[in-house]
Amino acid sequence: MGAEAEVPEGFRSGFVTFVGRPNVGKSTLVNQILGQKISIVSDKPQTTRHQIRGVLSRPESQIVFVDTPGIHRPRTLMGERLNDTATSSLEGIDVACLLIEATAAMGPGDRYIAERMPKNSVLVLNKTDAATAERIMSQLSKAASFEFAEYFPISAKTGDGVDALVEYLVSRLPEGPRWYPEGEVTDAPEPFRVAELVREQLLAVTREELPHSIATRVSEWEWPRIRVEIIVERDSQKGIVIGKGGSVLKEVGIRVRRQLPPG
Repeated sequence: MGAEAEVPEGFRSGFVTFVGRPNVGKSTLVNQILGQKISIVSDKPQTTRHQIRGVLSRPESQIVFVDTPGIHRPRTLMGERLNDTATSSLEGIDVACLLIEATAAMGPGDRYIAERMPKNSVLVLNKTDAATAERIMSQLSKAASFEFAEYFPISAKTGDGVDALVEYLVSRLPEGPRWYPEGEVTDAPEPFRVAELVREQLLAVTREELPHSIATRVSEWEWPRIRVEIIVERDSQKGIVIGKGGSVLKEVGIRVRRQLPPG
């Protein structure tokens, strides 16, 4: 931050966060809004571990989206830390949005978060592409008991309803500076993003065999040569990561390279 370029009169800017249980589509929604991937996506809970900022710049506004881990009942120290990361994202936020699913009943976890949302928060009902109209109306009716400022049924996957949500969020922002230079879409360093892509594809290729607690980090960066270390909890997991004859590492490498710029 700190790139306060001159902005037109009435320029709106601020910070928006999406919070919710794990796997409700927070990262998918941020990626959909920005038109590119800044947060990795997996069907495994607790895939997002850090607060990642994505920036949507327009001539008349700039929204800084804070992507967060899912809030859940922690069973491990890592789970507790992820919860702390998620709840701290509400500090200094202009608009907070709670994401829930149209495909599942609003459960205790959703209610726990809803009761702790700031005043004038927004309810975003995601995954409407996979739900019936009756289910969508039922979910919105149940969520209305928490008196959110506004309710938006959307599909982060298809983009349906997302434009209306973004326009509303812009209208809620105060007048302010341009926090990030035009063209900058995230504050995440490139090595971090590459390490996250490797972790995402490891989880995708190994499916249920590998726990979500694996970690990745870039140990060598001389573009286009990149070396990424994969850290596992137990030696027995090394074989899963490598695969027969190196098949897993080869497939992960292919998938990651497809998402990197040419060079």
